Amino acid sequence: MKTFNKTLIAVSVALASTQTLASGFQLNSQSATGMGRAFAGDAVIADNASVLSRNPAAMALFDKDAVSFGLTYADITVDVKDVNFAGGAVDLGSIDDAGSSKIIPNIFYIHPIDDKFAVGFAAFSNFGTGTDASSLSKSLPANSPAPYDLLGETEVTTVNFNASLSYRINDMFSIGAGLDAVYGEGRLTRNMGTTPLVDVDADGWAFGGIVGATIELDKDNRFGISYRFSPTVNVEGDINTVSMTTIPGVGTVPVATNFDSLDVPLADIFQVAGFHQITPQFALHYTAQHTQWGNFDQITAKDGTATIAAVGVTQAVGDVALKEYQWKDSWLFSLGGTYTINEQFTVRAGYMHDQGVVDEISSISFPDSDRNWYTAGMSYHINPQNTVDFGIAYIKGEKVHLIENSAITGPVNAITESSGMYYSVQYSYQF
Repeated sequence: MKTFNKTLIAVSVALASTQTLASGFQLNSQSATGMGRAFAGDAVIADNASVLSRNPAAMALFDKDAVSFGLTYADITVDVKDVNFAGGAVDLGSIDDAGSSKIIPNIFYIHPIDDKFAVGFAAFSNFGTGTDASSLSKSLPANSPAPYDLLGETEVTTVNFNASLSYRINDMFSIGAGLDAVYGEGRLTRNMGTTPLVDVDADGWAFGGIVGATIELDKDNRFGISYRFSPTVNVEGDINTVSMTTIPGVGTVPVATNFDSLDVPLADIFQVAGFHQITPQFALHYTAQHTQWGNFDQITAKDGTATIAAVGVTQAVGDVALKEYQWKDSWLFSLGGTYTINEQFTVRAGYMHDQGVVDEISSISFPDSDRNWYTAGMSYHINPQNTVDFGIAYIKGEKVHLIENSAITGPVNAITESSGMYYSVQYSYQF
């Protein structure tokens, strides 16, 4: 049974290798105003309640109740080209529709209690992605070898429910802290023809938090800093894999494994931001953000049970590290400007450079790379209390030549490239 156990673990690692790579894709979609300025200065600008997603201390900048809610539509394009294995002898071709589109909502509310304290509540998303590369194997003859363990649907979504408190120390300094309740759900399928190799449909909750501070040099110059502690999310549901093992005297037989749950670690996020009102009409703002994906070391499947129906054997396999990663911490840098045309219209634009997180190990299901964001936005102030905001972003990723190992065929070569358009709309009201 030792040989069986080692084979099961090795194959399970390969089969489940991409199920949480989507968790490494950090979303920037918390507001239309932020979208328009490439989220530059978002931890301290505080022009509406969406600042709560970046820095709870910035609630101290509000002297009236404020609410914002909006939607972002993310139209993602993922090209997967020249997929081949067996030293290039077998070519699976290319697809240009592996990415999926998402509608991402958000809502924020800030309530100043007095001139010292404020509370806020929010719901938004920090992580999520979706790819489907299953069509690459559909053109092959039935029962022909192919890297089925790498080709399929991967879908991950998280929702962050936040409650925060801020305290104004004096005219210059404010601090804040918040509690995050993070809901995560994921769907992963890997099929060999009509035979499911991996079928995961799971969800779960975890708790994290955020702390922050603001420094106001004067009414035209201020800085913000925050640190978000992201949790490890334990998801439960249907978590099943099928692998093959060889038993002397019996032959090669399927092994069905069911796990109770998966541990999925998310990355901590640190950022600093600045805002400077250069003239009465023009403001300059910027952000540097560090995301600790280096802590994302492995995905752990919990409490597994493996069954070989052909010989009537069932064995507990305990906790299994399904996938080891060599991800790296990443930086995001953004610069933006805001120009007030008149009392009714404000326009903004920004640029962001977002570093990829994948280091030595890459994946067809996670075509990560450095990305450049080019953004623009506009606010229409209906009156001093009501504002409608619009934001648009074009994101361009780099072309990546990758090699990913399949447990079925060995090394698989591919070229991936991703890009996207984000469209965001938001309504804000200050009481």
